[in-house]
Order: sequence, then C-alpha cells, then structure tokens
Amino acid sequence: MIWLLSLVPVIRHFTSDSMDTLPYHKKRQLLQASLPVLPSNTLDAVMTGLLSRLLQAELLDTPLTPLSSLPSMRMVGSSTIALWKGDITTLSTPGAIINAANDQMLGCFQPFHKCIDNVIHSKAGVQLRDDCQTIMDRQGRAEPTGTAKITRGYNLPSAYVLHTVGPIVRGEVTPKHRSLLQSCYTSCLDLAAEVGLREVAFCSISTGVFGYPIQPASEAAVQAVTAWLQTHPGVMDTVLFNVFSDRDLAVYRGILE
Repeated sequence: MIWLLSLVPVIRHFTSDSMDTLPYHKKRQLLQASLPVLPSNTLDAVMTGLLSRLLQAELLDTPLTPLSSLPSMRMVGSSTIALWKGDITTLSTPGAIINAANDQMLGCFQPFHKCIDNVIHSKAGVQLRDDCQTIMDRQGRAEPTGTAKITRGYNLPSAYVLHTVGPIVRGEVTPKHRSLLQSCYTSCLDLAAEVGLREVAFCSISTGVFGYPIQPASEAAVQAVTAWLQTHPGVMDTVLFNVFSDRDLAVYRGILE
C-alpha cells in the first residue's frame, strides 16, 4: 500500500533507515508503534485521510461479525443479551462498542499494549483521539469513574464508541467498587438510548489492568444490564458481553445460563 510512505513524518523518529528500503511489514509495524504515542490533533487533513485509507483497506480484508447475528443467551422482554468471544473491533453494528478508558480519555500511549483502549484507538484512527481531546478540553477535568462519553467509530465497523472509566481494584472488592462498575454499564446504556442506539457491545470493564476479578465483575455487569433492560422495555434490541479468553467466556456463560 504505497500511501503508507506518505506517513513517513509520523514514524520518522522510530528509524534512521530510508523508508524506501524497508519491507511493507516493517513500515506497518513502525506505524503501529507510533500511533499510540501520537499526540492528538497532530496529523493534518491529508495525513489523516491517508491513514484512514489504509485502515479502511485493512478493514475490507477483515472478517466481520454482525452484532445482531449473535445468538441469545438471555431474553429480557424483547431485548436480547448475547455473549461472544472475539475481537470487539471486528463487530459490525450501527450501534456502539464500549471502550474501557482511563480517566484522561485519550488512549493508552503504550505501543503494542494489548489493552482494549489501545486496540480500539489503533483500529479507529487518530480521529478518535482528536474527538476525545475535544471532549476533555471542554470538560476541563479528568473523566469521573462510572460515567460515559460517546464518539464516532471512524474506521471501526461500529458506528460509535462509548467510553467509560471503570473502578481500579487493589485488594478486596468493596460495595463502592461494585456500585461504580455497575454505573459504567448503566451510564453507557443511558447514553446509547439517549442518542437512539439499539445495539451495544460491552467489553469486560475493569477486569484487565484495573484489577477487578472476573467473577464479581461479571456478576455485577449482568445484574446491572438485566435490571436496566427490565426498566427500559423495548429500548434496546441487543446487548452483548464481549470476552477475549475462554476463562471469561465460561464465567459469563455460567452466570447467564
């Protein structure tokens, strides 16, 4: 993909070699390393467009899973709760996927880090960070735990991204931890409903580097979503719990079944 050469200014400081002599996979690797540390509003419209062309071309070669096609694990009124193990950035939906963000809301800033925040920002493109920067500039303070913000999905196959900051657990899980985690889920659903979205895919909020144990986290998540759907009948078509490991899949399945 020859337009990758046009992104040389983004990755120049990662190599002293001539970009013309590097194989494509090396250029792509350097670009992947540079994007997480790229400050917001760095690329101009031309560069942003070139990067989007690359991400869209890669998306065309990516097998996608329509969120609405996933089988139901539980019905709450007319709403479906589904469970799926896979890459949340490959879910195709006119609704939203949820990003477990940090309180700065600008992504991970660690090249090749496997957290969901980094993966979503890398696949969406720089516009996602630019939008989050606008939100944070207007807000003027760190994002509180348990709330939600929305941005477009840009180069993701999901139309929107809902960003929420989960609680950090170091030691025993407390009632406050549980309340804040459940607030993440209900705040995302409230915001999705407010803007008319009918499909939402949740990652397992706070269960990665934030340290929330998977069993109590999934119990709190399922309870919060089920209660919200019961009090908002007909508002949401599908709510998905997305997991990445077999262990997490088994935990959620045990609760939902």
